[in-house]
Amino acid sequence: MAETSDQLQQRRSNLRELERLGVPPYPGGFRQTDTVTALVDEYGKSEKEVLDDAERLTKTSGRILAIRSFGKANFLVLSDGEARIQIYIRKDSVPERDFAIFRLLDFGDFVGVQGHLFRTKTNELTVWASQIVFLAKCLVPLPEKWHGLSDVEIRYRQRYLDLIVNPDSRRVFKIRSRVLSMIRRYLDVRDYLEVETPMMQPMAGGAIAQPFVTHHNALDLDLFLRVAPELYLKRLVIGGIERVYEINRSFRNEGISTQHNPEFTMLEFYQAYSDYRDLMTMTEDLIHSVALDAVGTDEVSYGTNRLILRPPFARVPLREAVRNALASRVNRVVTEEDLRSVETVRALAVQVGVKIEPSASAGKITMELFESLCEDMLIQPTFIHDFPTEVSPLSKQTPDDPDTVERFELYIGGMEVANAFTELNDPVEQRLRFDQQLRLRKDDDLEENRIDEDYLRALEYGLPPTAGEGIGIDRLVMLLTDSQSIRDVILFPLMKPKSIP
Repeated sequence: MAETSDQLQQRRSNLRELERLGVPPYPGGFRQTDTVTALVDEYGKSEKEVLDDAERLTKTSGRILAIRSFGKANFLVLSDGEARIQIYIRKDSVPERDFAIFRLLDFGDFVGVQGHLFRTKTNELTVWASQIVFLAKCLVPLPEKWHGLSDVEIRYRQRYLDLIVNPDSRRVFKIRSRVLSMIRRYLDVRDYLEVETPMMQPMAGGAIAQPFVTHHNALDLDLFLRVAPELYLKRLVIGGIERVYEINRSFRNEGISTQHNPEFTMLEFYQAYSDYRDLMTMTEDLIHSVALDAVGTDEVSYGTNRLILRPPFARVPLREAVRNALASRVNRVVTEEDLRSVETVRALAVQVGVKIEPSASAGKITMELFESLCEDMLIQPTFIHDFPTEVSPLSKQTPDDPDTVERFELYIGGMEVANAFTELNDPVEQRLRFDQQLRLRKDDDLEENRIDEDYLRALEYGLPPTAGEGIGIDRLVMLLTDSQSIRDVILFPLMKPKSIP
């Protein structure tokens, strides 16, 4: 701590000395001709003789990553966050005031330099400085020797520091940006319309989840941060927008884990005159295209696994997945009828140690078994399809089986990445499902447990055959960047407040 305190005092002392020289401590701008990255990209492979002949002049700027002095020869290393370049400073090559500025620089400061490019005797691309401009003081010491910032909590709380010292973090968020850009291009060329729907809603709908509650003072109205944009997007399909999507922020007042953050990003899209099979084909093509564009390959490492993101992806009915998982644990053949009988499936759950609520239906128990026994095993991309009706209140039933709906979830790396279904468009059946959903909830006194009458009214105007899907952007980026926590791919994840020392 004493060493840190000394460094703080020294940096502030250097800043005061700069001010005494008449140097503006925080000037308003610097007109550079080249970024560090542009110089490295264009001249990083140029031979010494070529640079000498060209006498290429430049004005560039960045953060100081290193300061070295060897008698008359002095060096800085500057970074623009992407690339690094060396700066050569001689006392007889810069104005006297500029050399005085150099003597007061600290590791982490921002400076601008003007000069020409050359290569040193060690063949390093370098700017021979003829001018130094002070741009901003780094008053707090950065992590020692730039070995990186390994303290996970500090990385999440002080993302700015993480981005300064950990190049891999910047890479993750560049990939995230490319993922979003590619998704938009993919959908736009297929005539999807990007829209924005309310983030504050008078009713919490579109998914079974605990919402965040807020209050609008002027209207004296309780509102809910959206848990999903689904019901609004389907209203737009009813209104005639046959292909629609939103890359949205959604909020769920639930637990935090390596796969869950209360605020998260989803792609949600709807396509009229389609069913869930059409979306399976589209989804595997979309993810394949995104992977190639964002990371340049359709084979990525995730933990100890190598994920193959090339179509076609495996397709397995949900009850079949559960039957196979149970058979290896109970040493007998588990039939489809076993999973549809509440008594039998409950006994199977007890036998394998999965806790079930007393009122749970056969479909709900089957879903609990799937989540407990199957999810973690689905490493390679796999569509799990045909879900029990009672756990899918917005999905259309299969034509020949009222206990099953046309729904799929895509699993990759043991995580659910997408959820989709053929939309239920019968307003009478939808009301019955909403009623059943309310009866199954314990907290019926909560205001958010109301039926969305406006959505039911909208359905009465006619929703054409439609398929819709949500894809978790954060989890997709986790897979493409080999990030084991969702907080690694969210710039500012929610953290419990902590006082600043």
